[in-house]
Formats: sequence, C-alpha cells, structure tokens
Amino acid sequence: MTALLQVRGLSKAFGGVQAVRAVDFDLKPGELLAMIGPNGAGKSTCFNLINGQLQPDAGSVRLAGEEMIGLTPRRIWRLGVGRTFQIAAAFASMSVRENVQMVLIAHHRRLRALLPSAAALYRDEAMALLEQVGMAGQAERACGILAYGDIKRVELALALAAAPRMLLMDEPTAGMAPAERKALMALTASIVRERGIAVLFTEHDMDVVFGHADRIMVLDRGQKIAEGEPEAVRADPQVQASYLGSGAPAGAGWEADA
Repeated sequence: MTALLQVRGLSKAFGGVQAVRAVDFDLKPGELLAMIGPNGAGKSTCFNLINGQLQPDAGSVRLAGEEMIGLTPRRIWRLGVGRTFQIAAAFASMSVRENVQMVLIAHHRRLRALLPSAAALYRDEAMALLEQVGMAGQAERACGILAYGDIKRVELALALAAAPRMLLMDEPTAGMAPAERKALMALTASIVRERGIAVLFTEHDMDVVFGHADRIMVLDRGQKIAEGEPEAVRADPQVQASYLGSGAPAGAGWEADA
C-alpha cells in the first residue's frame, strides 16, 4: 500500500540544541505508528513540525504527495490532518453534543450559520460519532463535569468529526487509569483501521504501545535509532542497551514527555 505520509530529512535546531536530526519515515492508511523515546528525544518537536506549528530547518513532509512544509496548522487541518493533545480540552460549558457539532460546522464551512440555527446543524452526525466512541448516553451533559477518561473519548469524537485522513495523537491515554487506557486505545485502533486513517502517536505506557502499534519508531536525542514491528524493536540491541535493559520490563527507562 502506498504511504499517505512521507517524512524525509526532517531537522530542527533550537540554538545549539539539535532537537530533530534528519528523521525519515512513512505512514500508511489504517496504520498505527508509535513514536517513542526518553524525555528530550524530540517527539513533540516532530509533531509540531508535521502539524505546521514549527517550521523545520530542513526536510520534507508530504501528505498524499502534497508538500506541507510552509503551510499553516489550519491549512494542514483542512488537508485532513487532525490532532489530539496530551491534555484533553473541550468547551466546558457546552454539552458533549454541542462540542462535536461545533467541529462539524467548522469542517463543513458553515460558521456563518451558527446563529440561530447552530443547535440543529449536524445533530444526527454528532450523535452518530458519539455513539461510535461510547458517549451517546452523555451527549447532553456539559463537558466540564465529565470524568477525564470520558473527556478523552469526546476528544476522539472531535478529531473524527473533521473526517481526517491522518491523526497525530499526543499521549492519547495520558492521565487515565490502566483499564481505561487499554479500552480507549483498542477503540481508537478499531475505528481508525475501519476508516483507513493513518495514526502517528506518542505514548508513555509501553503496554499500550506494544499492544496496539503496528510499528514503533524510537527517537533518541532527535535521531531515529530504531523502527519496525513491536517485537523487532523490543529485541533491538541498541534499544535494549539504551532503555529497556537486559530482562527489564517493556516500559523500563522511558519517560512520558518529549
């Protein structure tokens, strides 16, 4: 299958610190690629370069053959690249359904129709998305009173509302209990594979990474030191020497932040 995302030679320095060094990788539709590494490895910088929040010193980022370097985050979103963040956010005073409707309205370029007809716009579509992520029963509750795990599900619905071809997911299970983490990532994997959405995600829970990623890419000090299927990465001598250690559990030596 042809790659949806092609990253070549991606590099970024901040002063004398080389945050990302000539990183290359591809991402196919329906594939989940985990980007992992210790604190300061360059994961968040890579995300911000791909998403247009930072401009690289060198390199290329192509989505379906179209160069994204130099585009604004809004334009990149319009091309079909969604993003979720480590700290989930929604309009606290609005209902779960209203939050999803707002994204649908923006996606369909209907912002001028917000008043007075907003409450009726894309209501059924919003409810269908909430049903898919298991939040239809809480559609009329204000987001500000939801449990954090439920907010993470709402955030997934918000990302899906823009019909993305690719998702950048920054710590999608951060702040959740272990059982919630596994359930949310299993749900995410099921939905994105069904829809053929490419996913690049970072995650500090190695059980989640090794349990759900199709491939894993390991960064260290801005450089890619390993890439492959989970078991191949787990057995990689350089990864073991740097982080996992002989006989150490899968998560040993890893940090959550980029």
